[in-house]
Amino acid sequence: MNQGNAVAVVTGGASGIGAACCLELARRGYKVAVADIDEATAAQVASQINGVAFAVDVADEISVEALAQRVERALGPVDILVNSAGVIQVPLSPETLPMSSWDLVVRVDQRGTYVACLAFGRRMAIRGSGSIVNIASIAGMRSMPLHSYAPAKAAVIAMTECLAAEWGRSGVRVNAVSPGYTRTPALQAAIDRGQRDVAALEDNSALGRMVEPEEIAKAVAFLACADAAAITGVNLPVDAGWLVATSWQTYKGLPGKRV
Repeated sequence: MNQGNAVAVVTGGASGIGAACCLELARRGYKVAVADIDEATAAQVASQINGVAFAVDVADEISVEALAQRVERALGPVDILVNSAGVIQVPLSPETLPMSSWDLVVRVDQRGTYVACLAFGRRMAIRGSGSIVNIASIAGMRSMPLHSYAPAKAAVIAMTECLAAEWGRSGVRVNAVSPGYTRTPALQAAIDRGQRDVAALEDNSALGRMVEPEEIAKAVAFLACADAAAITGVNLPVDAGWLVATSWQTYKGLPGKRV
């Protein structure tokens, strides 16, 4: 793949992890399509990287299919798809979580990821090459009071494995990245409002810190590129060691820094 001619599409590219992925892929020489439901903000990101902004609603398969057609007409066949579009969920008990909220998360995070994989992946399979990276979450790997978001992200991990096997002989690789607590503008705003405890987010990770969006983007770019040519069907946690650290709370917490 000649990165100078290769085309990458990032859904949810207007903000947070998606925007960081756009910047990183552009830095590596890809032509980037910044796709988001917020076209105006997507255009701002695109202007920074000489990319092209596209409006899309991943919850609507007609909108996603139209996106695939529009990107191909404007930039050429798509080599890389990064599925970063998603919505979050407020931690609530099942008794208090409105089904409308549950449905929205599943429709965007789970169904939207699948629809985008299908629209772009089937074209990649026909051409015989392509790489898809789905943004999942550590929430999909552990029990959390996120009764819609966590199962939806677990489904993203499962569909990543299914599609990797389905399209592997057609030259399409499908992988996932599961971010830990990442200092996106949305999370930082919640911290600033006093809705999230920074100490709790940092102390429960092995590295003692949160993840930066750029660190997620670098992992995504690696899985998307030829350096990962033999890697498909994996879910890569990028979580500052949150997954390995939380069980240590049973044993009075993590050891401190050696001196």
